[in-house]
Amino acid sequence: MQPWPGYVGKDYSAAQELMEDEMKEYYSKNPKVTPVQTVHVGQLLAVNAEEDAWLRAQIISTDENKIKASSVLSSMRAKNTGCVCYVDYGFCESIEKSKAYRLNPRFCSLSFQATKCKLAGLEVLNDDPDLVKVVESLTCGKIFAVEILDKSDIPLVVLYDTSGEDDININATCLKAICDKSLEVHLQVDAMYTNVKVTNICSDGTLYCQVPCKGLNKLNDLLHKMEDYFHCKHMTSEYFISLPFCGKICLFHCKGKWLRVEITNVHSSRALDVQFLDSGNATSVKVSELREIPPRFLQEMLAIPPQAIKCCLADLPQSIGMWTPDAVLWLRDSVLNCSDCSIKVTKVDETKGVAYVYLFTPKNFPDPHRSINRQITNADLWKHQKDVFLSAVSGAVSSPGSRNGNTPAPGSPGEGLRKSHPEVIRKPLLDHTSSFSLEELPPPVHLSKSGEHMDVYVPVACHPGHFVIQPWQEIHKLEVLMEEMILYYSVSEERHIAVERDQVYAAKVENKWYRVLLKGILTNGLVSVYELDYGKHELVNIRKVQPLVDVFRKLPFQAVTAQLAGVKCSQWSEEASMVFRNHVEKKPLVALVQTVIEHTNPWDRKVVVYLVDTSLPDTDTWIHDFMSQYLVELSKVN
Repeated sequence: MQPWPGYVGKDYSAAQELMEDEMKEYYSKNPKVTPVQTVHVGQLLAVNAEEDAWLRAQIISTDENKIKASSVLSSMRAKNTGCVCYVDYGFCESIEKSKAYRLNPRFCSLSFQATKCKLAGLEVLNDDPDLVKVVESLTCGKIFAVEILDKSDIPLVVLYDTSGEDDININATCLKAICDKSLEVHLQVDAMYTNVKVTNICSDGTLYCQVPCKGLNKLNDLLHKMEDYFHCKHMTSEYFISLPFCGKICLFHCKGKWLRVEITNVHSSRALDVQFLDSGNATSVKVSELREIPPRFLQEMLAIPPQAIKCCLADLPQSIGMWTPDAVLWLRDSVLNCSDCSIKVTKVDETKGVAYVYLFTPKNFPDPHRSINRQITNADLWKHQKDVFLSAVSGAVSSPGSRNGNTPAPGSPGEGLRKSHPEVIRKPLLDHTSSFSLEELPPPVHLSKSGEHMDVYVPVACHPGHFVIQPWQEIHKLEVLMEEMILYYSVSEERHIAVERDQVYAAKVENKWYRVLLKGILTNGLVSVYELDYGKHELVNIRKVQPLVDVFRKLPFQAVTAQLAGVKCSQWSEEASMVFRNHVEKKPLVALVQTVIEHTNPWDRKVVVYLVDTSLPDTDTWIHDFMSQYLVELSKVN
């Protein structure tokens, strides 16, 4: 199964519409143009299609007087028939030869607007008729963003539906849609379930549980077979993940077991986020710690639905409100990873995928007055403390010592920092301050002397009077540091700290952790921070600010404020600033240093430089010359 996406946008759709209008004008009003007499496979044609439209097509096969076709999907299995494929739309149909005309070369200049592709993660299910139906229903006639993973003759892609508030991964949606429905867990209202295992508890009180069922039994059986398979077979490179992408299902070794995970976010070529399908946990891991599911088990493994069931405790008093750390910790201590709990279902919300339950430990089942729901209403657990917070994703799993021997290399930034899940949740008030001093700062980043060149990258550019450079030779070290910060802070419990202005911290911005300077504290729970390695100013929740531990204070801060030399202007217009940004931002350039202005604080250093774009093969572009010429032209216009 290989879908045919077509390109959209002003550079594609408008050009195609114009070409088709010109084709209609040419073939409808030119009496000298006649249908083709002889045809052959691979020949390009102009076809008079429905509603008097003229479309480009290519012959796939022929038969006497007809050029036959079925559909795009079934034509792959047809024998002794012929078909044409409309190269700008990707569909096929049967046509009479009388409707087929030679394609004039003037209509060959525009690239074919539809291309065959493969959906990543679905290759093993290529011939599944149910998958074909699901893909057709989710994709045909719709507009998607496409992530190209492999630019081969038939590209490997991930499709995203970006029409709503959240982007939807179509590949992952298709996988979930074709799971074996007989292996799903369907909780019934008022039913009791025993031998339930609580696998994860989030900071908002949400539970993830495993309920004994056919699907869980089959999953455990398959995982046991894979353990034996890997134990008997030498682990070769074919099982390492060479092409990670969001929605991919693979394996992660934790605490002596292989577990199913889905990649949810790719930070870089080394670090990514995963969701444990059968426990509800989430964490950040290294790509090298993941493994492919062996081909002999892959189809069966993909057919088993996720075995983690999302639950909430039912009938908690409205007065409880937001969960406190004490309440969450009490719940974790009481039931987390207990495999013989029981639940009674009171409500199932299909739209949210949540079951509301009464939860019992073995010794209290089935007395409703001794349920976890009743015990947790103890008022002492709900006294809000201003100095304690828990992470939103409590179930981070990270156990370097149990990952099939995949421990961080000695001396690497992550060595000795990443804790296993139990260590994290048992020590929410772990004192990080003992591992660093607020006075300890890395040495200033090395800059070339006046008159010397240096390779730089410009992450941020406001205007020629203010932009930020990073030393190009340090970029890789910074990427490694960022990856290690993601891996470390994803498994460290968030805690409230008494923040101070002009001090250095770690802060989470979107999905990444940055080294920041705290610039200001707002009254609405937000703080203003300056990214010390990228030069950007951001507003973040104060709960996302954490101590910057010693190991992340070694690499010099990479962002250096800069000013363009060789051009004079007291105030830059928005238009001029935009022109400058378009030429330098997010680009590697060469800087000729004119002046270095030192300062005791590394983030207050400044450098005045000439910038040179050397990306063109035959000429170097000096940015100050370009901006000077632009100012001259602008003054003439004004």
